[in-house]
Amino acid sequence: MRTPAMDYKYHCDIPSSPGLNELPFNPCDLLDFKLLRLAPGDTWSGESGDREILAVVLCGQAHFTVGSEKFPAVGGRPDVFSGKPHSVYIPAGSSFSIEAVSRVEIALPSARSDLETAPYVIEPSRVASGRWGAANFGRSYHQILTEIAQPDLPARRLIVGETYTPSGNWSTFPPHRHKFDDLPAEAAHEEMYYFRVSPGDGFGISRVYTDEGYEENYTARDHGVQMMPSGYHTVVSAPGYTTYYLWFLAGAQRTQGAHEDTSLSWVGRTVPMLRDLGH
Repeated sequence: MRTPAMDYKYHCDIPSSPGLNELPFNPCDLLDFKLLRLAPGDTWSGESGDREILAVVLCGQAHFTVGSEKFPAVGGRPDVFSGKPHSVYIPAGSSFSIEAVSRVEIALPSARSDLETAPYVIEPSRVASGRWGAANFGRSYHQILTEIAQPDLPARRLIVGETYTPSGNWSTFPPHRHKFDDLPAEAAHEEMYYFRVSPGDGFGISRVYTDEGYEENYTARDHGVQMMPSGYHTVVSAPGYTTYYLWFLAGAQRTQGAHEDTSLSWVGRTVPMLRDLGH
């Protein structure tokens, strides 16, 4: 039996034209996402309004001005698969401008915010990295702006990072959800994924499903976005391809907590054994 929610998809492809690209629709209440693409010398200006923004430089380099603060030559990696990112936190109530030094792509995840704070740059040296999972559900990560990895960096709601899922591997497995505020077991958070794939003609599959019966299996390609106002989620890379996704969450608070699908939680308990075996 279909429910009304099952008639509403939670995925889309964001345009990747020069300038500012926006989501064609958005089922989330707190989160939003934009993609900015500029040629060398081009400038784009905006207002954050009632939102905090983390400008994650996907590739290239740009000068940022946020209010009266100037952050020159931010960025540098040639693509998302080549090192840790530079990012700029743009607080709510800010005017800002971005001038491209080179061809630049900048992800602009945002969340509703009332936090009054100064803008700041997150250098690659502040980005935590590591590996989650094991064997064919092992993947590497960057934690860019999280309460755990950067507790001294202020933010109202945003939690942001990057995940790299190797050829044929699963990510965020066992699947988990962020539905209820019941810490430390679970925190209520919306979440989005912005995908890139290497080589660029490849794909992954992103699966989202809920306790109420909604389910979708989305073919994730370059510039795909999976929007998850609720639901369990997991990703798998097609053999021969690596999928990247920028992940960002927002809720009433920034403490993370996830509830695994209990029918699959036994898989997570195998991680210590698999790592002892060198997987």
